[in-house]
Amino acid sequence: MLFADISGSTKLYDALGDERARKVVATTLTLLGDVVARYKGTVIKTIGDEIMCTFDDAEIATKAACDMQESLDEANEGGATEVPVNIRIGYHFGPCIQENGDVHGDAVNVAARMAAQAKARQIITTAETAKLLPSMLQSSTRFVDHAFIKGKGEMEIVEFIWQEDDVTTMSVDLSKVAVGAGHAVQLRLEYRDVALVLNSAREMAVLGRSPTCDIAVAETQASRQHIKIELRRDKFFLIDQSTNGTWVQSSGVQVVVRREEIQLTGEGLISLGRAMDDNPQELVRYSLQG
Repeated sequence: MLFADISGSTKLYDALGDERARKVVATTLTLLGDVVARYKGTVIKTIGDEIMCTFDDAEIATKAACDMQESLDEANEGGATEVPVNIRIGYHFGPCIQENGDVHGDAVNVAARMAAQAKARQIITTAETAKLLPSMLQSSTRFVDHAFIKGKGEMEIVEFIWQEDDVTTMSVDLSKVAVGAGHAVQLRLEYRDVALVLNSAREMAVLGRSPTCDIAVAETQASRQHIKIELRRDKFFLIDQSTNGTWVQSSGVQVVVRREEIQLTGEGLISLGRAMDDNPQELVRYSLQG
């Protein structure tokens, strides 16, 4: 069960007036509804400036919550609404009763409380729900507080970190296993019929599912802005800022990166959000040249 609502909607109505504010709210809720549909969830109802929806499991709900935040960021950058909008999200996984187009039960009450605990641009859930996530997603949660929930007692609540915030350098470095890792002057990226070269004239590229990326990758498991690749002091670094992680294969060695950065050396393949063992089709090839 997931709730997402617009932060500061009262101020929005005060600033824009009812008609213009309603248009902003409607556009935002439509965007959120599109994300729910993309993850095969169900919109139960919209309540004023809030959307209430369900998903099949905690992992899907988490990925949908991240996509909601990322999609709204992109919409704000593109001027989709008259003024930028922020949302807060709370969710909890558990049994509920569905009848007459509505849902009831403890999971609904807990999820609503999580949404109330969240601040603008936050995703809040229970530690109980976080424990159901794959280890890769669990690593992006952090303890926030304890909250008393009626009928449940005291519950531990956590925040899911969806933004590129605290990216660290990975201890496993492909440069230790790659062949021919010399003093690189440029990096060539190839995806389908797109080729992009990074060098001193163009030092950075963003890859992801969003059409606004420098290379838009048609991988359903990819985040909208999944990775950055940038040149720093004659070395190229891949910086993961995704929900599902990035797999890099070079010289027969596979490395998974999530909210970390690694140095790219030699040549190899990059898979956004999907493990190499899953036979991903949307691969990006890279090669250091010069």
